Amino acid sequence: MVRENWNREELIVAFNLYCKIPFGKITSRNPEIINLAKIIGRTPSAVALKLVNFARFDPELQKRNIAGMSHGSKSEGEIWNEFHGNWSELAFESEMLLARFKGEAIENSAKINLENLPKDGKEREAIIKVRINQNFFRSAILASYDNKCCVTGISIPELLVSSHIVPWSKDEKNRLNLHNGLCLNLLHDKAFDRGLMTITKDYKIKLSSAITSHKHDEAIEKFFLPYDNRSIYLPNKFLPDKDFLTYHYENIFIKNKSLN
Repeated sequence: MVRENWNREELIVAFNLYCKIPFGKITSRNPEIINLAKIIGRTPSAVALKLVNFARFDPELQKRNIAGMSHGSKSEGEIWNEFHGNWSELAFESEMLLARFKGEAIENSAKINLENLPKDGKEREAIIKVRINQNFFRSAILASYDNKCCVTGISIPELLVSSHIVPWSKDEKNRLNLHNGLCLNLLHDKAFDRGLMTITKDYKIKLSSAITSHKHDEAIEKFFLPYDNRSIYLPNKFLPDKDFLTYHYENIFIKNKSLN
């Protein structure tokens, strides 16, 4: 029996999964792909192929000759553009649809922390949406960097952070934009957040004089100085946007230097 064409809802949850697993693990044997196939009534092979097809819209993957099928459906491009046009709304919509396919409450499906939430009302709904979107962002950023810190290569999930390049509070539109994220360990995330280090447009690590002036400090010598001017480990998809990196350099890194 030939299945009918993919509908919009199926494509949205497929792109959700595309964001959340490393590109190299998109195979029909991946348990996450098998699970999604089951709940939407597709075969694992069909889901895996659909995820690979999304890659043809990623400029960085194209440069590596990873392009999926050359003649995929027009609808795949439409979903790609929908997400890139409004990450926050599409990320949340994709989680809502995924919960519906599973037949679960979204709080359970998205596995969010329900502590300290109001019992009901719009405030509870707003907080749940924020937490769901934050979970999406974290999962997608870690997957893009193959669950490794882009500075050190540390691969212990409990020590990793999905760090915003342009801070959450400064750009509402790009809070969930996956090109606005870096996977960092907790220490270097804090340094990046405070402008003690930055990532240049050519993806090199640059340390502030507030750090390099402590070059005789054993901890600084061990945990920071070896990485100065080194290239970061690049993600397998969703390369950091150079405009966002420029913003961090000019508005956070340089500003921090002027204060020291």
